Amino acid sequence: MCAVLASTAVPARAETPELRQAAVPVVRAAPVVHTQAGAVRGTAGEGYRTFDGIPYAAPPVGPLRWTPPHPARPWKRARDATRSASPCPQPAGEVPGGSTTEDCLYLNVTTPDVARPDRPRPVIVWVHGGGFTNGAGSSYDAHRLATRGNVVVVTLNYRLGALGFLAHSGLPGSGTFGLADQQAALRWVRANIGAFGGDRHNVTLAGESAGGFSVCAQLASPTAVGLFDRTIIESGPCTGRADRFFAPSAISLKAADTTGAKLAKEVGCGAARHVVACLRRVSTARLLAAPDTPQQPAYATGLLPRDPNTALTLGAVHHVPVLIGSNHDEGNGWAAAVIQAGTRITPANWPQTVAGFLPDPAQAPTVARTYPVTETNGGPVLGAVIGDSNYSCPTLQTGTLLAAHVPVWRYEFADEHAPPLTSAPTPFPLGAPHASELTYLFDLGGHPRTMPPAQHRLADTMIDYWSGFARTSNPNTPNTPTWPAGSVQSLAPDQTGPTHTTAAAHHCTLWNTLP
Repeated sequence: MCAVLASTAVPARAETPELRQAAVPVVRAAPVVHTQAGAVRGTAGEGYRTFDGIPYAAPPVGPLRWTPPHPARPWKRARDATRSASPCPQPAGEVPGGSTTEDCLYLNVTTPDVARPDRPRPVIVWVHGGGFTNGAGSSYDAHRLATRGNVVVVTLNYRLGALGFLAHSGLPGSGTFGLADQQAALRWVRANIGAFGGDRHNVTLAGESAGGFSVCAQLASPTAVGLFDRTIIESGPCTGRADRFFAPSAISLKAADTTGAKLAKEVGCGAARHVVACLRRVSTARLLAAPDTPQQPAYATGLLPRDPNTALTLGAVHHVPVLIGSNHDEGNGWAAAVIQAGTRITPANWPQTVAGFLPDPAQAPTVARTYPVTETNGGPVLGAVIGDSNYSCPTLQTGTLLAAHVPVWRYEFADEHAPPLTSAPTPFPLGAPHASELTYLFDLGGHPRTMPPAQHRLADTMIDYWSGFARTSNPNTPNTPTWPAGSVQSLAPDQTGPTHTTAAAHHCTLWNTLP
């Protein structure tokens, strides 16, 4: 359930190649912006400005651990906003070495360098992925999206794992602290983004993987009313199910309470007279090491009364325009990891092997017949099963359900030679796996992207689509290939256009009928 397939460092703000090659350095005055809590002093880049590490809520430490986010305390002098804040606590992975710092509720703002534009710019608020257990807003350098798209981009941290989604009967807000953090950040944006040249009345909430599912949750949350005007959902379908292994989803509060009780026992608080007080004394490192770490938001809660899947089926979601899609080869990264771990897939063992990746092993013969394996294609076929069942078909189903209520624009990212997210060798070509579209929107982990010209053109097209949607609710712009309403737009280098075979290619008739 992780959003990226490889470790990406939390970046110092990356210089562009042009800046590194300049013979004479350009000195720019540090920009200062006044927020409601105090002034922040950022960094001037080549055509953009960044303000990193701005607190949007009080540190959730001590007695504020496992409470809904509280307002950040104001400050008097201009605050240094030139460095990213610590990621929220998480094991090593996307963040090298992980993090144990609970003082992590910060966001980052990237904006074109014109301090006072003729009119306020659209705002994109980005929620990172990572399976609700890892990731950081600072991993996403948004200067290309901001400058080419002429938008203001906000990336944010939110509480993860046990600290973000623990449920216990003695905790108001159980199971949804991370989602509450996202809402606090959105309230900060409504109140402050005008000072950065953003339009507080034009906010697009966007995210990928767990970030995309977070958007689904906010669409279904009554406490998110009025916090955003449009949404972008990348590889985080609202119709994900808790019995599937790879896609983020929500679990019932009852199930979350059971996981919370296991965690309390594992860290020595199960028999305590005051379990919550005991849990608040447990070190962050010990919480991270516990085997039963909560990894999903809980529904049947005040913030999330219904499972987003159910809410969407009932039409009980906020009626805002949606841009939604997935990647052609979503499951290949996980399948490659399975192969590298020593699993050999053959025609003889394929039915038994695929049974381990299905909610009901009795489905295996049907799935094995639909996805035949030869002696040479076992890894990609497993990848297709994982990707089609967990992402491609649920994403198409989500789009269909949403289209009954709101304007929907659907895409499939299909660059079969997408830049890999890791330099490690893979047992077969991954194509367009989970998270591979992110490189076309952001510089990830502080590393400038490296692409041939055709992929750069696709990146420009995607940024134009995303920013056009954020501006007008329609991704079409004068500089982009036409995206017909009602179609699924295939995004591939120099081949972008509508496709009508997506559901058939991913065997969605099968996945939509299996229990």
